[in-house]
Amino acid sequence: MNAAAIILAAGKSTRMKSELPKVLHEVCGVPMLGHVLNACREAGVGRLVVVVGHRKDDVIAAFAGDDDIEWVVQTEQKGTGHAALMCENSLRGFAGPVLTIAGDMPLIRGETVGAVLQEAARTKHAVTLATSVLDEPEGYGRIVRDGTGALAAIVEHHDCTPEQRVIREVNISYYCFAGSRLFDLLKHITTDNAKGEYYITDTVAIALREGWGAGAIPAVPAEDAMGINSRADLAQVSRVMQARIQSFWLDHAVSIVDRSTTWIESGARIGAETIIYPFTYIGAGADVGGGCRLGPHASVARGERVLAGAAVSTLMATGA
Repeated sequence: MNAAAIILAAGKSTRMKSELPKVLHEVCGVPMLGHVLNACREAGVGRLVVVVGHRKDDVIAAFAGDDDIEWVVQTEQKGTGHAALMCENSLRGFAGPVLTIAGDMPLIRGETVGAVLQEAARTKHAVTLATSVLDEPEGYGRIVRDGTGALAAIVEHHDCTPEQRVIREVNISYYCFAGSRLFDLLKHITTDNAKGEYYITDTVAIALREGWGAGAIPAVPAEDAMGINSRADLAQVSRVMQARIQSFWLDHAVSIVDRSTTWIESGARIGAETIIYPFTYIGAGADVGGGCRLGPHASVARGERVLAGAAVSTLMATGA
């Protein structure tokens, strides 16, 4: 697909109280940035541009085997709009759609990326948002629509009127820009805000003001809207991802006796008719053949292989 993605991964882990870059914290065995990259790949996005900053060498090294990533360095943390603007040289002359997504949103799905790309192609707007409808929208910018249902504004929570605060459709920072307009929009952003930063959110008001068009599609399931700002958030997102992984294997002829005591990391492979008993762990990249019996109290290490038909019930699989 002739589409690109700018993935913002320059931030620190301040609120997580960690020296490790936030995007390298794992969700079910994969750095959260890896989940975002994979969603873009699943949607057929052809160019992946990742903006790094804090401990950039560590982030780049973690994905050394991924030859489809172009790395851009943001030397100063001046906001999301500034981070995206750092990609101008990389995407100079690119006229296709350009997604802009935070690297700490690992629950994003390939189908969501595809939906916002389709909407952007349909409307030809300069900017298209994928939004979410939440039962508890506290803290999120609200999507304000006019009488025809068209996007009129994004109003941050602290600026909302009482009437606007009851709006449940919110901005979760999944953007799709027309490549021909992206950098014009970014260069119109000012730092006239409390933090003195360039916010990518401001591109919506600019696009509407200039008559270039802006729209929003409620394409993001509520559970997928969860970002990660703390260790508690990381644990909650990991649980959601784990449920998703287990549902996938249940739909592919694998039996899980007790979902609450089983943990399967992303990227594991499990053959049909395998039965997973309680207190079993299967690591990322493990390759379990069909018809196996794992557990109880079994551990298949990352990258380990279990031959078809094997029974593993020790505390650590021996491999084959």
